[in-house]
Amino acid sequence: MEQPIKLRVSQIEKSFPGVKALDKIDFSVKKGTVHALCGENGAGKSTLMKIINGIYQPDAGQIFIDEKPVQIQNPIQAKQLGISMIFQEMNYVPEMSVEENLFLGNLPVNRFGKVDWKTVRAKTLALLEEEGLPYSPEQKLKELTISDIQMLEIIKAISYKSDIIIMDEPTSAITQKEVDKLFEKIEVLKSRGVSIIYISHKLDEVFRIADEITVLRDGTVVASHPKEELDIEKVISMMVGRKLTNTYPKETLPIGQTILEVKNLQSPGVFHNISFRVRQGEIVGFAGLMGAGRTEVMRGLYGLDPVSGGEVYIKGKKVAIKSVKDSIQNGMIMLSEDRRRYGIVPMRSVKENATLASLKKIFYRGRLHVKVEKTIVEDLFSKMQVKTPSLETPIQSLSGGNQQKVLLARWMMLDPDILILDEPTRGIDVGAKYEIYKLMTQFATQGKAIIMVSSELPELIGMCDRIYVMCQGTITGELERKDFSQEAIMRFAVGAMEEKKYEAARA
Repeated sequence: MEQPIKLRVSQIEKSFPGVKALDKIDFSVKKGTVHALCGENGAGKSTLMKIINGIYQPDAGQIFIDEKPVQIQNPIQAKQLGISMIFQEMNYVPEMSVEENLFLGNLPVNRFGKVDWKTVRAKTLALLEEEGLPYSPEQKLKELTISDIQMLEIIKAISYKSDIIIMDEPTSAITQKEVDKLFEKIEVLKSRGVSIIYISHKLDEVFRIADEITVLRDGTVVASHPKEELDIEKVISMMVGRKLTNTYPKETLPIGQTILEVKNLQSPGVFHNISFRVRQGEIVGFAGLMGAGRTEVMRGLYGLDPVSGGEVYIKGKKVAIKSVKDSIQNGMIMLSEDRRRYGIVPMRSVKENATLASLKKIFYRGRLHVKVEKTIVEDLFSKMQVKTPSLETPIQSLSGGNQQKVLLARWMMLDPDILILDEPTRGIDVGAKYEIYKLMTQFATQGKAIIMVSSELPELIGMCDRIYVMCQGTITGELERKDFSQEAIMRFAVGAMEEKKYEAARA
């Protein structure tokens, strides 16, 4: 029997300065089903979801719940109507505890009007135990990984007992084990009659979990079909308006001299005996399961976190990197995996975000040279194909892919020799990923050395010349391009027994 429609939007329109984000959108999700929403960054998916969640007000159109028209003025009202949302960009307070985060905006009070912390603690412990999460309720979010925080955001949304749950890129920063757990939870929610709107750029996940799929492009609905009527190639073609014949634009380039060499980098309890090298024109990948220590190594190398030992050589010269400033002065930059916390300044313009690391080029003789700044930014944005309504647009208004390109533009103004890219395509669509890959190839062509940390094995295999694999804070394997396979990488990623073979091979 056909399930009734739980949520429906009709002829929704929304414009921002210089851009029409949504144009006459019709979309619906049935009770007890998963409806996937696909599209490139900037297609309008998140804007539509923010309208349903009451964050934005539509310029035109109507929302129906159980076929009754509703006006959703804010997220509190959305919650009262049974709607909750997991956001793509995690908005969290690093100094806040786990229990404070879980009940933020929903704190229970006693009869005296004070926060009932006893109930908060009891409910937090019950939620953590139910989900098998090993955190203390008092633990601060700044002590957790992005994966941990993403899981907390997921259980927070589910804990509201909502009838409609919007999941915007819920798996962008969690492990495969956690993905499997989430999908099991989704099946339970479906059996209870909960309707789920699922947004993801990981199309294999979409086809695993969705009942129906709708594709948006440039703020309009391209098509909406049951999953059985589509395949991944059709969806990609509808998303980008063209066929992507080569997902990874990798070029075979001449490899030059060693630019970066790291010997026995150490951080007690985090990573040990980390030794590797990167050469001119080479893209070197770092693979490993979540918690293997890849990001921690890069943060230590870059001067963000202290290290207890080891040597770093840049262009054959031993350098002491005690801070980010030391790294930048030696021609090494890093793009963080958490662009919202460590990358963008959300309220500032795309122009200001781009020039943040190069103020000496535009601020001299006691004043800001506005024309010079505009020329530099326009030239770089043109080369990197950054799409923005204007240079004054707040960066938080851009799609994830364009935010990432602005951050790359920021560092390219410094003309670095070494680029550390930590999860450079996290949370962006296939079209934007392709553009990031093209930029990486372009940088390699210029003779720059690139380190790419990624949890997505296909992109490491598609883009890298060599791959180092980590497990439990140490490098357990090194693979040349001719030896790449997901199986070979995973063998090195799963245990200490492989470390001995790698050490023997190095010796």
